Amino acid sequence: MSVLLEFAMFPTDKGESVSKYVSRIIDEIKLSGFDYRLTSMGTVVETDTFVEATAVMNRCYDALADDCNRVYCTAKFDVRKSKSDRMNQKIQSIENHIGSVNK
Repeated sequence: MSVLLEFAMFPTDKGESVSKYVSRIIDEIKLSGFDYRLTSMGTVVETDTFVEATAVMNRCYDALADDCNRVYCTAKFDVRKSKSDRMNQKIQSIENHIGSVNK
């Protein structure tokens, strides 16, 4: 099974720039050992189970909870059985079709 989690999490009570808080989240994701990609609008993490994906989000929240009074989070999940390495495969599949004409 492959679970792709795309999420954004940040405090809303720390001013305009929250990169130092978001870096805590990325540290937690790195510690999880799961493959991830940071983007300008959020982070994608690939896990083997839904429980692992939600556990990553919980650890990220915990990294902010002590000194952030308000935390915003959006999350999307794509769960597919009998597949793995979809973070790479999905992009490769699209790139294979770029420039081709399908009729």
